[in-house]
Amino acid sequence: MVLFTYIFLFFLGLFAIFFFILWRILIIKPKILENRNTNIIQRSNPQQDFYSLDNNWLKKNSFGVWELFVSGSPFQIGLRNGILCKELIEIQEDYFVDEIKKIIPSSIFAFFLKLIVAWMNRKIDHFIPNEYLTEIYGVSISAPQKYRYIASNYQRYLNYHAANDIGHAVEDMHVVACTSFSVWNEKSADGGLLVGRNFDFYFGESFAQEKIVSFYKPENGHKFMMISWGGMIGAVSGMNDKGLTVTMNSVKSTMPTTARTPLCIIGREILQYASNIAEAFEIAKKHETFISASFMIGSAKDKKSAVIEKSTTNTFLFETDEMDFIACTNHYQSEGFSEDPLNIQNIKESASLYRLTRTKELINQKLKIGVSEAAEILRDQKGINDIDLGVGNEKAINQMIAHHSIIFKPEELKVWISSKDYQLGEFICYDLNDVFSRSENVNAETEFVIKENNIPADDFIRNGNLQKHREFREIQDRISKIAKKKLNKSLSAKEIQDFISLNPLYYQTYSVIGDYYFTKKNFVDAKLSYEKALTTEIAKENERNHILNRIEKSQEIIEKK
Repeated sequence: MVLFTYIFLFFLGLFAIFFFILWRILIIKPKILENRNTNIIQRSNPQQDFYSLDNNWLKKNSFGVWELFVSGSPFQIGLRNGILCKELIEIQEDYFVDEIKKIIPSSIFAFFLKLIVAWMNRKIDHFIPNEYLTEIYGVSISAPQKYRYIASNYQRYLNYHAANDIGHAVEDMHVVACTSFSVWNEKSADGGLLVGRNFDFYFGESFAQEKIVSFYKPENGHKFMMISWGGMIGAVSGMNDKGLTVTMNSVKSTMPTTARTPLCIIGREILQYASNIAEAFEIAKKHETFISASFMIGSAKDKKSAVIEKSTTNTFLFETDEMDFIACTNHYQSEGFSEDPLNIQNIKESASLYRLTRTKELINQKLKIGVSEAAEILRDQKGINDIDLGVGNEKAINQMIAHHSIIFKPEELKVWISSKDYQLGEFICYDLNDVFSRSENVNAETEFVIKENNIPADDFIRNGNLQKHREFREIQDRISKIAKKKLNKSLSAKEIQDFISLNPLYYQTYSVIGDYYFTKKNFVDAKLSYEKALTTEIAKENERNHILNRIEKSQEIIEKK
């Protein structure tokens, strides 16, 4: 009886703790002063892939890219966005949840991770401006109900905006390694400001399939465009009608312990309310963040670009007034962070400095840079001094993982966006003056893409190399699962040789084969594979250390036999 009482009290205590956590992580919905009766609001769908609602619309263009126009108050924008993009929001959440399940297959571990993330984010609504809370709430009304077991629609979509930051902070997820650059004056083909960037956010092949080119006309602030996906109201790449551009690059951070303002929300506020570099800096400076980042700001008014470098404790502005260009990868460059231990470690251990050096090398190689030359830089797969890195190397500007690639001409309010296949597909051109002047009288046939200004697809697609790379990545994933004992299978010598032939200059080709042999206790071939990997360009210090460690272990085992 005493034992039963102790057990009962133990579980009663667990339930008390559990419900206390649930109570503490409950996020109150934002106060909305306008009519919230959403039952009478219906979208029309007069033609395939075209939806409209109160002069707001969603359509797929002839290049297979979704275009969205929304206007109104924060709640109206969110509500209309959600209703118009309902299917895209569900598709994107399906992709996201499926990928999380692949990373965290254990339902018990996933449950506790959910509680931890919810606890970390329990005060996130305190750090997001009310207009964006309201907009997220409007979007969440149309979110799928099937994921309410994770959290309410509003809490989920609030947390998803922070999940992007957490993904940046978690080391070795290989989800983010962005590159951006800008040229002006003598370095620009026409003397005007030009900005280019790769958003290398990789969360599985499917995640980038339904990207949205969004055009916003809010009741307060500037009109703007940005690249987004279903349910996303934050900005990672965009330009407003004042010719101010924002692109965001992650920087190595300590693991966050509690929520602050998500980086994409800062990017969104800059787009909506800043018209020059100084205003953008003041917006970035006033917010607390829970990870670090760099915001490259291109400004038509200033006729140049600068980088806002923001950590969890400091904000500095990095400028290059002595040159007509600036470049940014995933570490800090300003004097303010020159002695920061984490930044020094990041420069030493990551591929960021290498990629920055290569970006500057390509800019200096070209006498003048226009949009075509910018696309060439963004598509570059070579290393410093044009060495071969293999396909998919994190040291390359083009790592074959880009969610999108984008080029801006802020003074002309023109933007070029990669249509598909990372940054390899055709870059399609928009003129913001044209889009916003015709935005409220649109049908399925309305064309906003200025086709004569498009940048053609890269030869890498036409010569079959893209398909070869996709085959390589699929086989690599399968071999990795065998090496991690998630798949019980053996490979023939021919299968291994065929795999190597798909990407023979890439270090991961040999390191994953080494891992396979090591798991199969074939330590002689494991050692040979790892040694071959060392003859190629390895992206990061921890990967090199893994290979060296495995060579040492393999040698020890061989000598004992």
